[in-house]
Amino acid sequence: MNTLLVLLGPTGVGKTEWSLRIAETLGCPILSADSRQIYKGMTIGTAAPAAEQLLRVPHHFVGILRPEEYYSASQFEVEAVTLIGQLFQSHHSVVM
Repeated sequence: MNTLLVLLGPTGVGKTEWSLRIAETLGCPILSADSRQIYKGMTIGTAAPAAEQLLRVPHHFVGILRPEEYYSASQFEVEAVTLIGQLFQSHHSVVM
């Protein structure tokens, strides 16, 4: 059975570190659902994962767009659902 584990909470409470620990334990990737972390260079105010954290576990939807690029919740939904389906082909779990 495939499992999508979703961590929720306000900025700065440790979701990133918990997601890393869980993903490392389960051997699965992380899919960010943060509306600001998708943009490159938005590290202040978003608690974006540090470079060394990004190296620990594969991340998706982190730092992939320039701030001036348009992106919507509906685009995220379509791309995230598609990606999750692809990730479940090779992983039993995904952390969001």
